[in-house]
Amino acid sequence: MDSFWIVSISLQRIKSISKFDYSKPISLSLEEGENFGLVIPVYSWVLPKIVEDFIKKMNLTVKGSSHYFFPVVTYGTTPGVNDRLANGLLKEKGFSFDAYYSVKMPDTWTPVFNLSDKEKVKKINDQATLDSEKVAADIASKKKGNFMQRRLPIIVEPFSKLSYANMRKTKHFHVEDTCIGCSLCARNCPIGAIEMEDKKPVWIKQNCLMCLICLHHCPKFAIQYGKNSKKHGQYVHP
Repeated sequence: MDSFWIVSISLQRIKSISKFDYSKPISLSLEEGENFGLVIPVYSWVLPKIVEDFIKKMNLTVKGSSHYFFPVVTYGTTPGVNDRLANGLLKEKGFSFDAYYSVKMPDTWTPVFNLSDKEKVKKINDQATLDSEKVAADIASKKKGNFMQRRLPIIVEPFSKLSYANMRKTKHFHVEDTCIGCSLCARNCPIGAIEMEDKKPVWIKQNCLMCLICLHHCPKFAIQYGKNSKKHGQYVHP
């Protein structure tokens, strides 16, 4: 799902990473005392491609020295190695995170995980709300340290990246006859991987982010990925 965000706390600036123009460098600046946060999901235990690209293209300038850097990683089974991957990229820009947070949420990778039990999903979301409040309080107090739960050893990185590369292949998608040609999938795709042909979505790129926005936001649940997504259901937050 589309949960890629940069958050600038003191000036209340929040922006989706998917809204930037990736054809050119991304220029950002922090005012004195302003915090910088990334809210990112986990894809196959590693960073989503768009998050990796964002940090690499980011040109960040800061005023003063009292800044607080943090990621909040949302995950279904484990935040994987995203703390180390994100910090490694940030260090190349001359900065590093002061704290790391994670929040467990429903796993929306519906080709594998079953979302059909709405009560189970609600229970996870209710706990996520409580956990988010705790994280927000820690961020407000500028707490330092690694507070991520269920991290994995960095040794899984190469295997996870291979897995993610396979997941990203758009050949895994298919469209059912229930499609009404609303074009919501094409309009919502963060990287423009979908076009409409004869009122049906067509994937024009071999690889996408695999955020599954197209699948989960489809009003008729006509977009499927592999063999299991149909029976596992959609994720629509109430």
